[in-house]
This record gives sequence, structure tokens and C-alpha cells, in this order.
Amino acid sequence: MTGFPADLTMALTGVTKYQLANWRRTGLLVPEISTERPPLYSFRDLVALRTVAKLRASTSLQRIRRAFSNLGEFDLTDHPSEYRFAVHGKTIAVWTDEGFMDLVQEPGQYELYTLETIYRPFVNMRGEQVVDFERPRPRLEVNARRLGGWPTIEGSRVPFDTVADALTGDMAIRAEDLRRFYPGVTPVAAQDALDLAQEVASRRSA
Repeated sequence: MTGFPADLTMALTGVTKYQLANWRRTGLLVPEISTERPPLYSFRDLVALRTVAKLRASTSLQRIRRAFSNLGEFDLTDHPSEYRFAVHGKTIAVWTDEGFMDLVQEPGQYELYTLETIYRPFVNMRGEQVVDFERPRPRLEVNARRLGGWPTIEGSRVPFDTVADALTGDMAIRAEDLRRFYPGVTPVAAQDALDLAQEVASRRSA
């Protein structure tokens, strides 16, 4: 896979098309792979987008922008997905080898947003449930070491969209018959793949 298109990125991060466009334009989060149409996001970008969405659920976008822009001031120049952030009241901090570094105001008591926190389901600023990043559906997996993090049927390298495409269109086959072509794909897993594909399609048309 060469990168994550905007529709799948939205489905896996809970970020809207407007937010993606706005954050690209303002430089908050520019896709690593391609900024041209269509923009293509890396796996690291998806983690960073989930981080921003999680932070945005409890603080303002202005503070997030200030925190991200201040990373460079302290020579923290890695991709945003590499950092662990924390929020308390009106401030955002980042974890460094020396401990928490305040990026907005005065330091205080912080809740650390670990990767585990970012990966688990959460409710975004619009009150919408954001899917579990590693399990966007019960029988689908996202593994950074498998197909670059593209969602696959659990325990396999079969992409979710390959299964969904097989179930739809003029040459559609029944979910029960998929095992002839993909032995590890159960009808229930196929339904999960189709469900995610339908959500991605709805994001595309939103």
C-alpha cells in the first residue's frame, strides 16, 4: 500500500474532511506521503491525527497548534506521532527524557496520553465514537508491520477492501464462498470488512 487515502484516514481517526484540509493548509499536520490530490497519509500520520483528535476532545485547537509549533522551539523535531502528550486545564505538555515539558502554560498535574490511550476507542469533540485503531471492527486488524498498517482480516494479510470488493459489484460472490479464495476469511469477518468499506465510502461522499 502506498498510503492511506482521506476517506480511510477519516474512518480510522474520527477526523472530518474539513479538519484534514484545514490542518494540511495551516501546517498542523501535513501528510508525509503526498500533499497533492488526492492527499495520502502515512501510518505515522494516522497516529498523529488520532492524537490531535484525542487532545481536541478536551482542549482548544489554538492550544494544540501552539503546543505543536513549540515542539521545534525545544528541538523536538521528530514526527508528532513519536511524542506522548498530556493535558491539564489550559495547558498541554509533552513527555521528554527529562520528564514533562510544558508547551503552553504552567506545568501541573497531567494525564499522559500513551500510545495505548491513543489507540483505544474514544469520544471526539463532536461526541462521536472513534473506532479502536488496532481493531476498527471486531475481526479486522491494523498492524504497522503488516501491509504498512492497512486494515486486514484478523490473522491474515488479506486487505479489508479486497474482501469488500469481492462481496459487491457485478461479479459479487457470497460471503460463505469467500473461503474458496481466502481460506482464513469467515462470513462474519467478511461482514466486518464490508461494514468498514461502507463507512469509508460514506466518509468519501460526506
